[in-house]
Parts: sequence; structure tokens; C-alpha cells
Amino acid sequence: MNILGVNAYHGDASAALLIDGQLVAAVEEERFTRVKHDTAFPHEAIRYCLETAGMRPHDVDHMALSRDPFANLGKRVAHAVKDRAGRQVATRRASNLQKVLRAKQTFAEGVSVPVDRLKTKTHFVEHHLAHIGSSFYVSPFERAAVLSIDGFGDMISAMWGVGEGGRVRSLGEVAFPHSLGVYYTAVTQFLGFPKYGDEYKVMGLASYGDPTYLEEFRRIVHSSGLEFDLGLDFFRHHIEGAAMTWDGGSPELPPLWGPGMETLLGPARRSADEPLEDRHRDIAATLQARLEEVVLGMLRDLHAKTGLTALCLAGGVALNCVVNGKIFDETPFTDLYIQPAAYDGGTSVGAAYHVHHAKLGAPRSFRMNHAYWGPEYPPERMRSAVEAAALPYEELDPDKLIERTADVLADGGIVGWFQGRVEFGPRALGNRSILADPRRDDMQATLNARIKHREPFRPFAPAILEERTGEWFEKSHPSPFMLLTYPVRPEKRHLIPAPTHVDGTGRLQTVRRDQNERYYDLIRAFEERTGVPVLLNTSFNENEPICCTPEQAVDTFVRTKMDLLVLGDLISEKLPSS
Repeated sequence: MNILGVNAYHGDASAALLIDGQLVAAVEEERFTRVKHDTAFPHEAIRYCLETAGMRPHDVDHMALSRDPFANLGKRVAHAVKDRAGRQVATRRASNLQKVLRAKQTFAEGVSVPVDRLKTKTHFVEHHLAHIGSSFYVSPFERAAVLSIDGFGDMISAMWGVGEGGRVRSLGEVAFPHSLGVYYTAVTQFLGFPKYGDEYKVMGLASYGDPTYLEEFRRIVHSSGLEFDLGLDFFRHHIEGAAMTWDGGSPELPPLWGPGMETLLGPARRSADEPLEDRHRDIAATLQARLEEVVLGMLRDLHAKTGLTALCLAGGVALNCVVNGKIFDETPFTDLYIQPAAYDGGTSVGAAYHVHHAKLGAPRSFRMNHAYWGPEYPPERMRSAVEAAALPYEELDPDKLIERTADVLADGGIVGWFQGRVEFGPRALGNRSILADPRRDDMQATLNARIKHREPFRPFAPAILEERTGEWFEKSHPSPFMLLTYPVRPEKRHLIPAPTHVDGTGRLQTVRRDQNERYYDLIRAFEERTGVPVLLNTSFNENEPICCTPEQAVDTFVRTKMDLLVLGDLISEKLPSS
């Protein structure tokens, strides 16, 4: 049974392919189009999935889309007839949903096959069921509490319940216009970060301030257990309709905050060119603190209602690694699973598994314990890429490659590390990474100035051998997908200052050898030289989607001030004058 999962006409369009219940490929469309958070129909991602499996289009038995035009129809109609804004939103949504309804035809056009030759059956999966399915069905748990929180999907912003075996039972939801995703995005915009996906910048900024506005923010978001609602006087999406663009290209969002927010918090920072003041840092800190209050309160109530100690999280808010890192201390949950593409890109996997289990009744047999589901490239493609750029290179056996790279890192060099299959999700996890020495006080500033060209307050991530986690961090629960933030042990902070954030924490990635052998061996070789089982890791890109192809990696290496490029078994080192 072959099931193609698709997230289309929404942020982070993607495709995933299951064969007899096993995931064989999953990737976001942006990796191919180089358009961040691309909202198009994922033609390139679909072609990649089919090619990886050696499959023809008419071999696809089922196509699962992570949208359901018929879900919550009453809520859609009620909003559409309420006022002029509702009618405007309904018109835009109708156009978008018409595209979703003709997805099979669009799929056929993309693979140049007449639609009547496709035996594919199309399924529409409610957005939050796809989110939850993307986590629970690939988790190690037979039974778990489940929670999905994001902006909006099919008129819902949050859903919770219980996953058991091949089924998910919803116990409740929060509907439009109330949304924690909209809350975080609106304040992110208020602070002068207007682009789709900028929320992670403000999460980093929050550590530089104090949560001095908590009473004000408790007026912006009200909560009680699993329920929450927005103080709508501080927003405008419910009036003006939040005319997001989902027609291909990067998503664009209008301002979501209303005039009441300036009355409450003072003037907005209108652009990234305006200076960041202490007030802005304190607003960011309070934004984060209030999110933590609400989400952790929801989780305590979810545990009380289900009695379960295993938890699966999904949705864009599940990428907030600071909240996630506090779950073990501040809730009764003892086991946690979040898959690497917790945001909308991961719903292609969730929709496919929902069809496989909940609709077709197949038993569970797959666990996602790594993130490497995207394209990989043969050695000759890598060799051609470096030769086309006239770069000097050597080809080394794996042991010598590890030794040479570890030497460069220990000497303070910055390494572009390109191996194997592309990561699924927004994090570089050791296959498309820029790596550096975590011991150097100046490395964060050096990377931001020489390579990343981004805001100086944004932190980098420590990648650590999994078995050493408890020695260096105050918690030891694995974090293979860089989705948990833990305090660095006080006595270790001076040893790894570069990826240790201003508040003494690190958004860590734990690395096991059976997940990524070469990456693990590199970290271990670095430890042999330095006594530190940690590398600084950031994504292999410069203000663009993570590098996918060897040519993109070579281009990034050439135009930035990295010292060493490692492409598979090839190694290219810049001369001191380069």
C-alpha cells in the first residue's frame, strides 16, 4: 500500500511517502524552490518522493492532504455570515479550498500523467488530526496524551486528546478567533519582526529581558486549564481577516496586533531598523513567559484528564524549545515525543499515517528516530560541484576525514558539513550543518558576522553525545531533534560558552551513533582532542533555506568565510588568504 502525504497551499508545503506503513521519504518544497516556507503545491517534493522509491505516479494508491474543506463547516459558515470581514475571509478561503479539492488533478499535472490514469484515492484530513498523527503515530508510545497548538488550520488552533494504537480520540479544541500561534506572531510583529517564521528570533531575544509585563499579558491571553482565549481588543485578525497569502511563494501576513496593544504596551517597534530597547526585550521575555504559563497549565490539565505520563506534541508552538524543556519540571509527564517537523511541514507525514491507521485500519509498525528523509547525492555529483567552482579538494577515507575535520574544529576553524540525506524539519541535525568549536567565547559573534549575517542575540545549538548529556546539562532526556532547551550545568558553562545562551541554557541536540554514525564519530573525535563532547551546530545556509544540493553547499562555502568544506568523502580547505 502506497500513501502519498501532502501539505499544500499552506506554510511549509511538503510531501511524504509511505510504503506498507514505512516512511521512505519526506521533504519540504522549499528545499527545491529555495523559497522560504514555500506555500505552493509541492510538485518537486512529490517527484523526489516517487523517484526515491522508484515508483511511478499510478502506483500511488492513496493521497492524503492535511486539510479538510468539510471540517468545522458550521464554524466556517458562522464566521462567513457574521460581518463584512468574515465574508472577505470566506472568499479568500473558498479560492484556497477549491485548489485543495482539485489536488488530484494538480498532482496529475505535476507528474505529466492524465488524471484518469491515476488510481489514487484522495483523502482530506483535518489539519490538527494531521499534526497529532505526525507525532503520535510515529512515536514509541502505544498510548499517550496528545496536544497540537498552532496558528489556525481548518478553523481550529488547538486540539487535545488521547492516542491509542492506531486511533486518536479528540477530547477538546480551541477555535477561531482564539489562537496561541496568532498571539505569539502578533507580538513578534509588534516587536519589529514581520516575516513569517520570525517567532524563533523573539524566543531568543526573550532571554535578554525580564517578564515585567505579566499582568498586561494576562489581559492579552486568558487561560484556565486546557481552555484559553485572546483579549480580542488587542488583535485585528478577527475583524480584518488576517489575509494570509497561500498562493505559492513565501507566506505573507498582515499585522495581527491591534491598536489596543500599543495602548497597553506603548509604541510598537515598526521595523528591524529601529533600535532594540530594554522595553522590547522585556516584552519579548513576557511574551515567552505568558506562553509558558498557558501551555504548561494546559499540559497539567491534560495529564489530570487522561492520567497518562507519555505526551506527544505537535503544531508550530511545539517548536518552542524553551517551553518544551520545562515540561519535565513543571508537569507530571515523564515521557515526551515531538517529531522533527512539528510545524505545518510535518502534516504531510501525519496525514499519510492518519489514512494508514485511522482510515485503513493498518497496525502501527514504524518509529521515527531520525530526521534524515530528504535527498542525498552521489559522490560524482559532489566532485562535479567542487570542480565547477575550481576548489582544490582531497578525497579521504572516513577515518582520515573525521580526524582531519576534528583537527580543524579544535584549532578554531569553521566547517561546512554536508553528508547523506537532507533533514526533514527546520533544524540542521548533522547532515547539512555548519560546525564550530563551542569553547571559544567569540565564536557566536564570529559566526554571526562571518557566515550567518543575522541578529547578534540569536543563539547557536550545542550538539552532544547522547550518553554524556547528563554530565553537561541539568536534564538527560534525549533531544535528538533539537526541540528541547536545558540549563547547562553551571560548572560546565565556561567550557562551552559559544552555544550557551545568555540565560545559561542550550537548545541541544543529542546524538546517538545508530542515528548518525559519521556525525557521532566526529563529535567523539573532537572530544578526544579537547575533552569536550560537544560541537556548536547551526544550519548550512545564509538567510535562505537549508542547503539541499552539493552546488548550494559549495556556493555558500565560497561566498562566506568558512574554513573547511566537507562534502561526503571530499574535503576542501580555504587558503589563509581566501
